[in-house]
Amino acid sequence: MVYFRVMIHVNDDLQARWWKLEEKFVGKFGKKPDVEAILFLIGIQEVRNLKKKFTKEQKQELMHVAVCSLLSQSGYYKLAGHDREGWPHFEQLKPLPAYSMLEQENFLKDHILLYFEDIEHTFGDL
Repeated sequence: MVYFRVMIHVNDDLQARWWKLEEKFVGKFGKKPDVEAILFLIGIQEVRNLKKKFTKEQKQELMHVAVCSLLSQSGYYKLAGHDREGWPHFEQLKPLPAYSMLEQENFLKDHILLYFEDIEHTFGDL
């Protein structure tokens, strides 16, 4: 029973932190993004490509880059290098945890929050 109470507290904290991040995005861009939109923005940041239009395939690749970048914070991936177009490529270092869909989303959200906390620590407010 204690474990369940701890998990509720952890999820409450994650949710509160997530809502704060969403508020910052609303203040900056005027609308609340979903996880996929945030991954897309992180992918653009990591690729450093300010192109106006991306193909559907490129958008998926940008989100993949974002996930790999995010999970490299916890040692699941490491940057292996960049191709001629400047796209980063990653090497998987360890298997990802076998989580339920909700746990996977929370795992990813936690890494997104860490990513933006690091950016704010380094460069200032979002």
